[in-house]
Amino acid sequence: MIPRNAADAVKAPRPAPEEMHPLSLDEASKLIEAARGDKLEALYVLAVQTGMRQGELLALKWEDVDLNEGVIRIRRTLVRSGGKISLGEPKTKGSRRTVYLTGAAVEALQAHLEQQLEDIERLGDLYRDHGLVFTSGVGTLINPSNMRRRSFKPLLQRVGLPQIRFHDLRHTCATLLLTRNVHPKYVQELLGHATVAITLDTYSHVIPGMGNHTARVMEDVFS
Repeated sequence: MIPRNAADAVKAPRPAPEEMHPLSLDEASKLIEAARGDKLEALYVLAVQTGMRQGELLALKWEDVDLNEGVIRIRRTLVRSGGKISLGEPKTKGSRRTVYLTGAAVEALQAHLEQQLEDIERLGDLYRDHGLVFTSGVGTLINPSNMRRRSFKPLLQRVGLPQIRFHDLRHTCATLLLTRNVHPKYVQELLGHATVAITLDTYSHVIPGMGNHTARVMEDVFS
C-alpha cells in the first residue's frame, strides 16, 4: 500500500567509536612480566609488541612463523559464523602482511613451542594437532571469549591494571611507537591498516607535536 520506503530518506547515525585505553610503557611492562610462565605468555608479548589483532593471533600457525628470520606472515584470522569459530581470510588486503619480531618475542615463541611439543608428546592421540601456535589444551582453536574471561581479565586483575579490552593492547603498541616518533606509515604497515589515513585518524592525538606543528612551521616561513 505504501509506494516507497520512507526510511530511505533517513541518514543513519554513525556509531560512536569505542574509546581506546592504551597502557603506558610501565603498565605494558607489568602485564608482560605478570604473564611470564603463563601458557599464553607469547600471545601477550606479540599483542603488545606487534599490535596483531586478537583473531590474527588465535589463527596463527607455525607455518606462518620463521623464528630464524624473526618474522611472522599473517595469512588468516578467526571468523565467527552461526556461533562457531573457524579460520578465514584476513580483514583486508592490507591485513596480509609480514611482521618483524623483537628478540623478546622470538624467545617467547621458542619457549612456547618447546612447551607445546612436550604437551603433544604427553597427550598423544588426545591432542588434535592443526599446526596452531595458540591452542586449547587439546590443540583446537581457542574461543576468544573464553580467552578473555579465563586468562586476560584475571591477568589484568592480578597485576592491578584497569580492565581494558584485549584490542587495547593493539592500541598500546601503536601509541608506544608513535609517541617515540616512529613514522605513521611504518605503524600502518605493522598494524595492517588499509591506508595511512586510518592510522592518522585513529592516533593523531598521540603523535608528538602534531597539534602545533603547522603553527611552528608557519612562524619559521615568515621569520
